[in-house]
Amino acid sequence: MTDQPTLSLNDGRTMPQIGLGVYQIPDADTSGVVQAAIDAGYRAVDTAAIYGNEGGTGKGVRARDETIFVTSKLWRDDYGYDAALKGFDRSFATLGLDWIDLYLLHWPFVEQDLFVESWKALVRLQKEGRVKSIGVSNFTMDHLERIIHDTGVVPAVNQIELHPGFQQVELRGFHDENKIVTTSWSPLGQGKAMDDAVLVRIAEKHGRTPAQIVLRWHIEAGLAVIPKSTKPERLAENIAIFDFALDEEDERAIAKLDRRDGRIGPDPRSFA
Repeated sequence: MTDQPTLSLNDGRTMPQIGLGVYQIPDADTSGVVQAAIDAGYRAVDTAAIYGNEGGTGKGVRARDETIFVTSKLWRDDYGYDAALKGFDRSFATLGLDWIDLYLLHWPFVEQDLFVESWKALVRLQKEGRVKSIGVSNFTMDHLERIIHDTGVVPAVNQIELHPGFQQVELRGFHDENKIVTTSWSPLGQGKAMDDAVLVRIAEKHGRTPAQIVLRWHIEAGLAVIPKSTKPERLAENIAIFDFALDEEDERAIAKLDRRDGRIGPDPRSFA
């Protein structure tokens, strides 16, 4: 499973197209889950300061002595130029690794209006070589345009809610124009894909699970994806998606599942 696709970043680096998301996994359990994921073939893990499990994430990576692509994110309590630098230092220390591959602003937090200053801090961290790549999460086109205009630095990644019920076609088009990699969080729509009749039918056609169909859809769309699971059998299932392909009929059927009101998580334009 080490022969997995990677995506090219606009800073010249690459990242694995599939990784493990550890949102809502208790810190005490995270090390074991990360180790199981690495054993299953994952080469990327996505955590965040607010998840409270950066320590367990780092411990799990160290236990396997593998070169794993590690992503973490800055929370609103550490927004602002100086505060962001200190927030990064805390995450770096908590992870206990010699590297962070990708560091993101977790949300724009528009009421706070500190995301531009925070982005400037991330730009400095990258220039100093303290983090390899920088990006954002949950940014709209307006937020992206603002930080690009004010700093001249285009994020390498925007991690957003994206699943068959909420496909974010317009935002993905903007990403493509600006060479920003789209990473999908909640890629399975919080499990709703498991019961969707269209996805169940496609899964039966290919002899796969609905989850595998959806994750394969993300991969074929050129998206990075970070499904979460704590179960070894599900970890293995989620990454066993590189030996089949969807056809045009499948793609058309999944495209029809998109809904303008399909958002499950918070709206970045108002989330405080």
